[in-house]
Amino acid sequence: MVDKVRNTALAVLNTLDKNRFQTLDTALETALNKNPWFTKRDRGFIQTLVYGVLRWRARIDWVITHFSKTRLDKVHPKVLNILRLAVFQIIYLDRIPVSAAVNTSVEMAKSSSAPWVVGYVNGLLRNVAKSYQRVPYPDIEKDPVLAITVEKSFPKWLIKRWYRRFGLKETLLLADAINSIPSITVRTNTLKTSRESLAKLLEGYSARIELTEYSPDGIRFFNPSVSIPEIKAFEQGLFQIQDEAAQLVALFLNPQPGESVLDACAGLGGKTGHIAQLMKNRGRLVVVDKDKNKLTRLESEMHRLGIDMVKAQLHDLNKPFIQEQPETFDRILLDAPCSGLGVLRRNPDAKWNSFKQNLAHHHKRQAIMLDNLAHLVKPSGVLVYAVCSTEPEENELVIKDFLNKHEEFAIENSAAGLSLKIHHLLTDTGYLKTFPHLHHMDGFFSVCLKRIK
Repeated sequence: MVDKVRNTALAVLNTLDKNRFQTLDTALETALNKNPWFTKRDRGFIQTLVYGVLRWRARIDWVITHFSKTRLDKVHPKVLNILRLAVFQIIYLDRIPVSAAVNTSVEMAKSSSAPWVVGYVNGLLRNVAKSYQRVPYPDIEKDPVLAITVEKSFPKWLIKRWYRRFGLKETLLLADAINSIPSITVRTNTLKTSRESLAKLLEGYSARIELTEYSPDGIRFFNPSVSIPEIKAFEQGLFQIQDEAAQLVALFLNPQPGESVLDACAGLGGKTGHIAQLMKNRGRLVVVDKDKNKLTRLESEMHRLGIDMVKAQLHDLNKPFIQEQPETFDRILLDAPCSGLGVLRRNPDAKWNSFKQNLAHHHKRQAIMLDNLAHLVKPSGVLVYAVCSTEPEENELVIKDFLNKHEEFAIENSAAGLSLKIHHLLTDTGYLKTFPHLHHMDGFFSVCLKRIK
């Protein structure tokens, strides 16, 4: 079973390499569903291996490069992932015997590679096991960007831009925060219970329970004794999994009972559920997404939460609404598709799937979506734009372009739905910005645009 476990981790990594549009969550879920007999320990080990390799890939590759006589771009991707899995275990997992990490990886290579490749894997890993602690790393004083890139394991282009924006100290803090394993954060479904009551229920599943600092409905907990779907409170619809930063977005939108609200890029419904509970399940809540399967899952999620006010519509926001007299709304939320660079601590695969040139692509798509929604906002209504990214191309620059084009909108700086504590997260220009190293939550950007004409 141990070999099967490691081979499953390898299969997930190979899947992500072959299809960069495949999400880590989906790849893991698919692989685990194929092996329903895996124990909780097996599943936990697979997640540790996959997340570990993705989180530390640049540093692992630096070590492999030091011992390899073959350039890494000449090594078959599957063989390279076998090496990465082994090196991760050798360097980072104290409880795994080095011999087990090496021997199982050699066996994995035997199943699909020529004898000379097996010899290459065997020799390299045995050298790593003996000497990895003596591998030289870049000098941070001579080349801080390369040093952080390697030791903190990030793409060089991303560290280069953070170093220019934030400086050395803050870049190191941000990198360390992203590399830390985050807690599980949930949002209380206040239609069914209170945060205090839910926290008491969760105490039976985790020894460490914390109330979120900024969100009034959030709870953090660590290392639950069972998987989330097995928690009775989850089955009863008492909470949704949602990072604290994401919880602030619906508060920023500030929907009221009886209003007409559009969740314009709803996905699986994390923010939809929050909007509905803030509206006390009263009013009109329309959700839009281009993925029919996501909308089906969203409707199932609303049923679990006890929400019956949602109307789902299939539409691609890259295209304008073509109705002669489209419905208008008091409030619209655009949680736009983005690079995901603000949620790298939860999705380390995005480190290696994001590229600098993609930011311009995301910017263009985000601008199109805002344009296609602007005319749906009622006079004096609001349009909230949000992305899980910390990068200016997807943040301030999108809003600057939108306001230059739409004089009928202005940034709403009052933030009526936010507590005094959350107001401290607002910039002078009215942007809501969060960072992992500053606020112990995901990196988000949000702004409230009010229609003034």
